[in-house]
Amino acid sequence: TELSDITQKGYEKKRSKLIGAYLPQPPRVDQALPQERRAPVTPSSSSRYHRRRSSGSRDERYRSGKAGAGVRPARCSCLPRGGRVTRSHGAASLPRQTASAFLSVPDTSSGSEDDGSVQGDSQGTPTSSQGSINMEHWISQAMHGSTTSTTSSSSTQSGGSGAAHRLADVLAQTHIENHSAPPDVTTYTSEHAVQVERPQGSTASRTAPKYGNAELMETGDGVPVSSRVSAKIQQLVNTLKRPKRPPLREFFVDDFEELLEVQQPDPNQPKPEGAQMLAMRGEQLGVVTNWPPSLEAALQRWGTISPKAPCLTTMDTNGKPLYILTYGKLWTRSMKVAYNILHKLGTKQEPMVRPGDRVALVFPNNDPAAFMVAFYGCLLAEVVPVPIEVPLTRKDAGSQQIGFLLGSCGVTVALTSDACHKGLPKSPTGEIPQFKGWPKLLWFVTESKHLSKPPRDWFPHIKDANNDTAYIEYKTCKDGSVLGVTVTRIALLTHCQALTQACGYTEAETIVNVLDFKKDVGLWHGILTSVMNMMHVISIPYSLMKVNPLSWIQKVCQYKAKVACVKSRDMHWALVAHRDQRDVNLSSLRMLIVADGANPWSISSCDAFLNVFQSKGLRQEVICPCASSPEALTVAIRRPTDDSNQPPGRGVLSMHGLTYGVIRVDSEEKLSVLTVQDVGLVMPGAIMCSVKPDGIPQLCRTDEIGELCVCAVATGTSYYGLSGMTKNTFEVFPMTSSGAPISEYPFIRTGLLGFVGPGGLVFVVGKMDGLMVVSGRRHNADDIVATALAVEPMKFVYRGRIAVFSVTVLHDDRIVIVAEQRPDSTEEDSFQWMSRVLQAIDSIHQVGVYCLALVPANTLPKTPLGGIHLSETKQLFLEGALHPCNVLLCPHTCVTNLPKPRQKQPEIGPASVMVGNLVSGKRIAQASGRDLGQIEDNDQARKFLFLSEVLQWRAQTTPDHVLYTLLNCRGTIANSLTCVQLHKRAEKIAVMLAERGHLQDGDHVALVYPPGIDLIAAFYGCLYAGCVPITVRPPHPQNIATTLPTVKMIVEVSRSACLMTTQLICKLLRSREAAAAVDVRTWPLILDTDDLPKKRPAQICKPSNPDTLAYLDFSVSTTGMLAGVKMSHAATSAFCRSIKLQCELYPSREVAICLDPYCGLGFVLWCLCSVYSGHQSILIPPSELETNPALWLLAVSQYKVRDTFCSYSVMELCTKGLGSQTESLKARGLDLSRVRTCVVVAEERPRIALTQSFSKLFKDLGLHPRAVSTSFGCRVNLAICLQGTVAQKPHLVMLSVSVCRVRLVERGSPHSLPLMESGKILPGVRIIIANPETKGPLGDSHLGEIWVHSAHNASGYFTIYGDESLQSDHFNSRLSFGDTQTIWARTGYLGFLRRTELTDANGERHDALYVVGALDEAMELRGMRYHPIDIETSVIRAHKSVTECAVFTWTNLLVVVVELDGSEQEALDLVPLVTNVVLEEHYLIVGVVVVVDIGVIPINSRGEKQRMHLRDGFLADQLDPIYVAYNM
Repeated sequence: TELSDITQKGYEKKRSKLIGAYLPQPPRVDQALPQERRAPVTPSSSSRYHRRRSSGSRDERYRSGKAGAGVRPARCSCLPRGGRVTRSHGAASLPRQTASAFLSVPDTSSGSEDDGSVQGDSQGTPTSSQGSINMEHWISQAMHGSTTSTTSSSSTQSGGSGAAHRLADVLAQTHIENHSAPPDVTTYTSEHAVQVERPQGSTASRTAPKYGNAELMETGDGVPVSSRVSAKIQQLVNTLKRPKRPPLREFFVDDFEELLEVQQPDPNQPKPEGAQMLAMRGEQLGVVTNWPPSLEAALQRWGTISPKAPCLTTMDTNGKPLYILTYGKLWTRSMKVAYNILHKLGTKQEPMVRPGDRVALVFPNNDPAAFMVAFYGCLLAEVVPVPIEVPLTRKDAGSQQIGFLLGSCGVTVALTSDACHKGLPKSPTGEIPQFKGWPKLLWFVTESKHLSKPPRDWFPHIKDANNDTAYIEYKTCKDGSVLGVTVTRIALLTHCQALTQACGYTEAETIVNVLDFKKDVGLWHGILTSVMNMMHVISIPYSLMKVNPLSWIQKVCQYKAKVACVKSRDMHWALVAHRDQRDVNLSSLRMLIVADGANPWSISSCDAFLNVFQSKGLRQEVICPCASSPEALTVAIRRPTDDSNQPPGRGVLSMHGLTYGVIRVDSEEKLSVLTVQDVGLVMPGAIMCSVKPDGIPQLCRTDEIGELCVCAVATGTSYYGLSGMTKNTFEVFPMTSSGAPISEYPFIRTGLLGFVGPGGLVFVVGKMDGLMVVSGRRHNADDIVATALAVEPMKFVYRGRIAVFSVTVLHDDRIVIVAEQRPDSTEEDSFQWMSRVLQAIDSIHQVGVYCLALVPANTLPKTPLGGIHLSETKQLFLEGALHPCNVLLCPHTCVTNLPKPRQKQPEIGPASVMVGNLVSGKRIAQASGRDLGQIEDNDQARKFLFLSEVLQWRAQTTPDHVLYTLLNCRGTIANSLTCVQLHKRAEKIAVMLAERGHLQDGDHVALVYPPGIDLIAAFYGCLYAGCVPITVRPPHPQNIATTLPTVKMIVEVSRSACLMTTQLICKLLRSREAAAAVDVRTWPLILDTDDLPKKRPAQICKPSNPDTLAYLDFSVSTTGMLAGVKMSHAATSAFCRSIKLQCELYPSREVAICLDPYCGLGFVLWCLCSVYSGHQSILIPPSELETNPALWLLAVSQYKVRDTFCSYSVMELCTKGLGSQTESLKARGLDLSRVRTCVVVAEERPRIALTQSFSKLFKDLGLHPRAVSTSFGCRVNLAICLQGTVAQKPHLVMLSVSVCRVRLVERGSPHSLPLMESGKILPGVRIIIANPETKGPLGDSHLGEIWVHSAHNASGYFTIYGDESLQSDHFNSRLSFGDTQTIWARTGYLGFLRRTELTDANGERHDALYVVGALDEAMELRGMRYHPIDIETSVIRAHKSVTECAVFTWTNLLVVVVELDGSEQEALDLVPLVTNVVLEEHYLIVGVVVVVDIGVIPINSRGEKQRMHLRDGFLADQLDPIYVAYNM
């Protein structure tokens, strides 16, 4: 073989070829096997019964009619002749460390001669341990390694070397994790397995035994290779098994899982102490002469012998008999249906339905006759019926999943009744539309009048029952998916026989059936077994029960019925409706089958029913609860006895013991007990045992709860089309504690949890589907329902309308209860009831309920028969579409596995060795922009120390050069200023200040202007007059009450001697509305600059010193603090120069600015930069975008702008407002391809989601993905970073949110957040990352406070309080060790520096600065530092209706405020979702969830949330919330 070019494609082929040569070849037994048995196991030819056939002489016996010589179905204990175990045992749902091989049970009767079965000794060890290994078997096992992480080998004896079993032993131990296994394309075709006895506790590290004289080696998949194999092959095999890529687990090691508290097991918890249980055998299935060889044969017999005998009576909604179907009619009509299905669909050459095909049966619950005819028609035609519910609407709960089942069964035809067909939704053309998720179906009406008669010579082919599939029963799983359980014809017949024997059915008995006849007990008794025994069924439809709950009791009396099939709900309803009726007499009943008798709350219904109706002739021994499951059919049933002295079995079990899976008998007085009734004995011809619910199917002890498993002919065979799931459920080999299988026949998991009690009575305590494992203890949903229903007031919720399920939050199950409340209950009632339920569940089950939700009556999704559709309810809950009217969450009591609160770590101090620029082994986190001193530039403006001088120089040298252009909302030029125009206006304003204001040099002037040209002129006028300007945002005319006080405050705090503004605002400040908000008498002098003096000033003031104050910059921080900083003339000029160099600004440039010009970088770009650099600024007031969102981008396109600046609010407006208009904008010629930089000006962490969606949205309009970047500034330094000419995309990192260490992780990792670099550091700026507490320098990629040193740092806070300590700390800090000379300003922001692979223009590696968030916003919770934005981002993602969110803390509680964009019904849906997401992603428990209307969360002009204002509003109760939820 060519070893060089092995590809995945030839993987199996070559691998088996290579290794095959080195394995002992099995003797060819294949020829001996019957041909059919070599076919791969598919649902239609399942091998399970191929090896359990009884002798072939059955039909002769049936015909001969000899007494006592009927059919005996194969008992599990005997090995049938010619049978071989062909099962290879896969792991169950959990990956197992050990795998199992199995033994035949020592049973002398099992050694038939031609079968190489092992005759065991008393211990059950194999004596003749020959065996051989089949190559295919291994390969297919290796391939199955992808679905179950361990494999094991098993096969029957076929002679061979004695060492083979040791070899198999090694295989059985090998633990495989084959991550790269190709998809499973084979089915198990292997017919051989090794029988071994497995020592207990052996592990995968056992040494390989010698094999012949060669040493055994194991490759990764447990394939032994002898050491003679050349190293080359060995290497190849190893290469083949190496995973292509590391599996996901290795990418994302979630170290938070290790942080979570693991529940320590309670040392006093009860442990099972009993002996290992023994499998329980049912009585032998009796042999009755006239039992038919198949169900169709029975139908033919009764249809011809006694055609007049009634088979089924149907009722109308008034309880009147509607129709009586006789056996004769059933026979002829079924034949007619069979003929039409086979011959009248499709063409003669191409029939649509052939024997073996699946067809859907869609019949309403009030038409059992039509269903029965169609069902038997299918059996006669040998097609497989799949009964399903009628799809009422296109969005019926769970109907999509049913569609999936039909699709996977390959159903193309649906049989239905006339009435049902008429009722289906139709399109305008009369077609039945395809239901959501359903395959395309041909609807075929089975009413006799629509069918053609079969010809005289046509006759259905009636065979003996065989292994073909008879029907498929659907089953809804816990997660809502629908599976089809296949039942073979032999299983169907044997089941009918077993029921006949157990229930003592006789010919012509009358039976009343209230159950759904399409599946489960209703189908088995009311449609199938009844026909085998020629019984008469009275069918009561659900619609009649709704009108008259007593109808079934009345029918029992009327027809003197011997048997009735009901659910405990029907008994409960009858009790509620029962008003001492005189004529009720139930003495004819010999058996009342309670279909859900296995449910823990059925016992109370049975007791109460007996209590009331004992006086009406009902005997105690008549009540017969049964246990059933779709997979195992009837599991157990209480037999009707004539002996009334023998009371039924009862168990009073400790609830606490049950949560640990242990049976402890308790006394009835206690509340915390579960009383269960027995469900009778094991079925005839079956064996039952109970195994541990998870892990290896090991037999339970006698005092342990386990999953009941059954081995019988009368069970389902597989989940249609799902071989893996089938293996885990239908092919289970229970093992003893020593690891030996108890039987060579597979058992079936019933899905029921229980135990076999004294006297062989079976007790069921719950279902696997309802199992919730909360911190290691098991609780059953049904038990919790029972507790909730027992809480007073009983009338508060409807009995059948309560759902309990678990959701996984933070790696554990959390219990959720959803109930429908009665329409007349008040909020007070409901909260009282809810708190009582919580207490009851806590005291009885010792478990906390995570969420209790009440919904309005009749709003939970229903199953077709009126129950609650559980998985759909859970889905709605998780999607936030349940719309509860009351909700109570208790995360504080339930969530006990949060990480321990973090203790503060001792920081690295000066004592740690600091070598050069390293701190604790890392490069010190410091970075700087280009050095201003080294840059050669012909910067004329540098000659001047002051901006006012630069303006005068420009007015002389380039008087007509346009500096500013202001656009209005239509995009046309509203105003523009040339150098000389600005200069002249500034002069006039200076005169006005001197003459009208009588201002001195250095006085402060508040400029209250809308964004525009006046503001700029007024600013330079102040500089010309020697005054210090303060720009103030004007009050909003529609909102004076809240905006004017801020204006007043800034004017007062800045000690402004005068206030300049426009005429309009002047009137506003003195208006009546203003007087209501502030004291208008205390305004300083107000000057209106709309009418200016005509003369020039005597001289223009020149400041004496560059360090004197140029202007004050006031801004309100997100925490609601007003902070003004002082900007000196020197800093102002340095700032402008730094921006000019970074953005390459010079007079021929045009820059578009869409920012608020009142503080920070926005003001500098709007007012100062153009004067310094001479470029033209196109000014777009952001408020104009509210009327015309495309204004900014159209201007950028029209003026062919290269550089533009905007704010997040502007970007958000464009993203939301123009999202759907990109095509029309393209048509209008909008072109953004010339934009080189689009910088978002902000003082916060970059909003990645927004910038990315903006980039993506406008990519089609030519916007380069690298163009969008951000800037970062703060109070102490108005701009630290600003994207310059670096032609790279801003760096993105994902970091794991630990507190002080930043760990970069892969994208998509759990608990990670994406961060974007905050732009390139400006020239002349130095940055270092310091520890905010110790002030020591930190290493690269460590999270700390950003400290900055630059010529344009602000020179201090401007306050009237003169708080010096704060001043010096923020503006004049020094490091505690290292470089202790440099003076730094502390930004108050947390971030980190990270050296990247890129090089800068000057050849240095590029250092990226990442801003994480403001220190004063960070919340300290559980010893960890959280940034509100991270929690808010998670919350906004939690539900589509959350538009905005803000969080803050209040008395150590986390408060989450969400704005709801949707109907108020959705408000309560958000509460659990918000709580879940914050728990999952941040390990925090939300204390209060406040749902408010849109626009309640206050946002400042920069688009930042004002969380402190919100907090004040919340505490003062001013938010007018839709709902406030206090989590308990």
